[in-house]
Amino acid sequence: MARTRRSHPMAIGLLVGAVLFIGRMTSIAAPLRVVTTVAPITDIVRQVGGTAIQLHGLVPDGVNSHTFQPTPRDLRYLADADMVILNGLHLEIPTEKLLRSNRRPELTILKLGDQTIAKADWVFDLSFPKSQNHPNPHLWLNVRYAMRYAELVRDQLRTLDPAHAATYDANTERYVHQLSKLDGCIASAIASIPPGQRKLLTYHDSWPYFARRYDMTVIGAIQPANFSEPSAREIARIIRQIQQSQVPAIFGSEVFKSSILEKIASETRVRYVNTLRDDVLPGQPGHPEHSYIGMMHANVHAMVHALGGDAAMFETCTAALAAIQK
Repeated sequence: MARTRRSHPMAIGLLVGAVLFIGRMTSIAAPLRVVTTVAPITDIVRQVGGTAIQLHGLVPDGVNSHTFQPTPRDLRYLADADMVILNGLHLEIPTEKLLRSNRRPELTILKLGDQTIAKADWVFDLSFPKSQNHPNPHLWLNVRYAMRYAELVRDQLRTLDPAHAATYDANTERYVHQLSKLDGCIASAIASIPPGQRKLLTYHDSWPYFARRYDMTVIGAIQPANFSEPSAREIARIIRQIQQSQVPAIFGSEVFKSSILEKIASETRVRYVNTLRDDVLPGQPGHPEHSYIGMMHANVHAMVHALGGDAAMFETCTAALAAIQK
């Protein structure tokens, strides 16, 4: 008669413990699943996290970030995420509402803008009036604030994934150094524009934090936050403002075309530059220019060239930055 083989309780305990340990090790080894919103923030997070994270940006190129609604496909990414990184300052209201109604206890939500400036430094304007208590959220166009964003991302990634802390530290040190160089190049380039011409009239109220950092003046914007068309009265006011300010150029968007800006430029006989971007990266994915740094380089080059600054000096300065990016 064959003997029945009985498992020893201690052996079973060791086997279960081994399985749980392997499961924990597998979980630890898996990259953090991180979801972001607008493309510049996605790129900043990519520079910090590198290959240690699994990254997904929600907002597609050419989509208005203020009114973006997550799709059913996006819900899957949000449901699986370990961390969701938002700009905050009320930019992503639909996404925030969705997260509040479906938030898992273990999900980390990081709002970069809310931890970068105090309420005393909020900017309100035509598109973001103080009466609504929703400040202008476009902090990332000030490179100093982008540097802060990178550091906040690093700190949170270190907390969630201490095994890759050294990677996050090294990536952030390298990237913040690049951003610091970019910040200096922008400051020098804007300073080369004659003081009376350091004025911005743009397609959208995106540039107040940029202007405050680099000593420029925003004299107006065509499209408010909801991207509606201005009234005839508003257009007449803008034309008077341009004539009184004597700006040499006004700036449209490469992504959101505006026939109204073209007409205003023709009426006032100023140069119309339609290549600015505030949350859409230039070039193709995988190319160096398809990045936050690439976007800021293209924007500043266009501004300096159109407003009478030394564009050649800016290119020389940023050539050194391109070298350290490789």
